[in-house]
Amino acid sequence: MDSCQIPHMHVTGGTSLICAVAALCVVLVGCDGPTGIAQPASAQPAADTTVGEPAANAAANPYPQRIPAPPLEGAVWVNTTTPHTLAEFHGRFVLLDFWTFCCINCMHVLPELKKLEHAYPNELVVIGIHAPKFQSEHDTENIREAVLRYELEHPVVNDAKMAIWNSYGARSWPTLVLIDPAGEVVWAASGERTFEDIKAVIDRGLPFYRAQGILKPGKRVEIIDASKLPATPLRFPGKILADEAGGRLFIADSNHNRIVIAKLDGKLEAIIGKGTIGRDDGSFESCSFNHPQGMALVGSVLYVADTENHLIRKADLSARRVLTVAGTGQQGNASLEILRPQPGSSAGAKPTQTQLSSPWALWARDKELYIAMAGMHQIWKMSVDGTALAPYAGNGREDIEDGPLLPNMPFDPGFASFAQPSGLTSDGKQLFVADSEGSTVRAVPFDSNGQVQTLVGLTGTLFDFGDVDGEGRNVRLQHPLDVAWADGKLYVADTYNNKIKFIDVARRSCRAVAGTGKPGNSDATNGEAATFSEPAGISAAAGKLYVADTNNHLIRVVELKPPYGVTTLKIEGLSASGTK
Repeated sequence: MDSCQIPHMHVTGGTSLICAVAALCVVLVGCDGPTGIAQPASAQPAADTTVGEPAANAAANPYPQRIPAPPLEGAVWVNTTTPHTLAEFHGRFVLLDFWTFCCINCMHVLPELKKLEHAYPNELVVIGIHAPKFQSEHDTENIREAVLRYELEHPVVNDAKMAIWNSYGARSWPTLVLIDPAGEVVWAASGERTFEDIKAVIDRGLPFYRAQGILKPGKRVEIIDASKLPATPLRFPGKILADEAGGRLFIADSNHNRIVIAKLDGKLEAIIGKGTIGRDDGSFESCSFNHPQGMALVGSVLYVADTENHLIRKADLSARRVLTVAGTGQQGNASLEILRPQPGSSAGAKPTQTQLSSPWALWARDKELYIAMAGMHQIWKMSVDGTALAPYAGNGREDIEDGPLLPNMPFDPGFASFAQPSGLTSDGKQLFVADSEGSTVRAVPFDSNGQVQTLVGLTGTLFDFGDVDGEGRNVRLQHPLDVAWADGKLYVADTYNNKIKFIDVARRSCRAVAGTGKPGNSDATNGEAATFSEPAGISAAAGKLYVADTNNHLIRVVELKPPYGVTTLKIEGLSASGTK
């Protein structure tokens, strides 16, 4: 599925308008398909409508269905110096993006919005309406960090009370709503939409509003972006890999688009990547990434999940060269062909001919590489010799359901479902998965005839989360992004709770060992007195747990014995030269 639907909730006010907007969505978007994926009918212009300029009939409004746009009230502006109103933007198109920063589908839309902003710098204003799912996402400061992490170039509001969400009748993330230069809603769609989809809709109307004298281009809205903030040696590090045998740390310096290699004591050894966004193979100095995340080490080769490029890369640590080994650079879907490749299928031919979708974490076992394919809600498996790549577990539905690994048909409810899997580790017997959108930790057998099981958290829901220690179904986490196995114990980065927790796999019990729950960067001899800010990556070596403390732009170290003291590791010799 390319959207996440909110469960039934009480809606206050504006009922008739909600129904009208819903009707507009049906007219312009089309009904959901049999798999629940909204079909992008809006991307296809009507047969008698000329897309682009000039229009065949500029006197006729190309949008027959129009509804006055509700005001943007009841929200806090996150990244602008002053609040704004829709009236300020009359004369321009306004595109509202209803999103939440945890959601992978919302993340996929953000680059498309950036393309639109660059294509129509004076004719279009994009406004992000952040409507939270998780409790942590209500906080304006957390949203501000996400806006910087995603490098957004448009204004964002914190719609914490879902006031704007309700007034527009949104029901899933992401939802896009286009307002014309006259201030009326003319198009709406849920799910992922591309630059080309939305451009076609805007181009349909430009000649009309220009001919009528309604189109009045203006300056882009000034926002507070990362370029105005102090540089840091690391920028939103997403994942970390500790190599005990080699005495090394591999750090995904995600927003510097590079991999940092350091000794376990923090002394810098090497940097992989020139620091600018790209997908160039080549030497460590000339290669490029796009917000890399998880890594796995096989001998002298480091595999990297090049997340926003939808690629798997390998870095030969001896030859100091990087090569793409899987993905095309285009985002894929959990389609039938990819879900169960047939003889002669292009999907099963070569890993470099197979489309991936936001690979987020990697785990190496023997000669196989397991991939947390967050964008497809699946676990994939690739041979390290590059001869095979295919889904291993998950029916492609975004959900938390236990069961057999892989169906013959996509979205089959009789099989296991994942919800944005984001972290992997293993005890050698099974694969453990941080299943972030369901706030659970799962166990996946290496026997393909086995079944997926949920260790802690609830199945059958994506909306039951919290911060509760306990056992099995009584445990509550909040968007955990990583897991690590060390000395017979399983640790989890409970990211949105700002904590590190320990799971007893046999008892399926879970308790916190570090973090107060409040965001911060305080060290402490007693781990429960320390603070983190959305720790997203963990890895263990030599009795220590190394933590990518993402929003703090730091690496933290947790002693893996009571009282679980926490310190900050300085990477000696590292500069912020990778900043764009």
